[in-house]
Amino acid sequence: MKVQASSLRKGNVVDLDGKLYVVLQAQNIHPGKGTPVTQLDMRRISDGVKISERYRTTETVERATVDEREYTFLYSDGEGFHFMNPETYDQLVASPDIVGDARFYLQDGMNVHLSTHEGVPIAIELPRLATFEVVETEPSVKGQTASSSYKPAVLSNGLRTMIPPYIGVGTKIVVLTEDGSYQERAKD
Repeated sequence: MKVQASSLRKGNVVDLDGKLYVVLQAQNIHPGKGTPVTQLDMRRISDGVKISERYRTTETVERATVDEREYTFLYSDGEGFHFMNPETYDQLVASPDIVGDARFYLQDGMNVHLSTHEGVPIAIELPRLATFEVVETEPSVKGQTASSSYKPAVLSNGLRTMIPPYIGVGTKIVVLTEDGSYQERAKD
């Protein structure tokens, strides 16, 4: 299906010269003088090669037909990351380069949106928020208020983030999966 280059977004899959590419970043550029263009940073699905292409916003690009469904994360091993379709119980294995940095946020039983093309996983979309436990942080200082001063912490998934000073080790917090930033204390 042909679509305008300016309508492409992150995660879309396009077909260029018979090869599939997933869009990593799409940026519409409107210079003061000249024709507006769309800058696309893409990764070839077959071998992971990254390319950057520029199109006039009126040019069309072939968008590949992709099946997007909700899958449940099961586990990871040397083979890759295993997901299950909750309706049919079919299992898929996604390679580490497809999952990328999302691997830090995957938890057993987590529901994710997996994009597949002809039964092969090509892109993953995590839920917006995830809950993790604080395993390491500085002790809180008595009399310290909940102001804008944050302290570093290590979460149960191994990631580092900044948390408010009143949160201690063992507290569960909710983080944004886009960048790992603290959102709130988890409501147990």
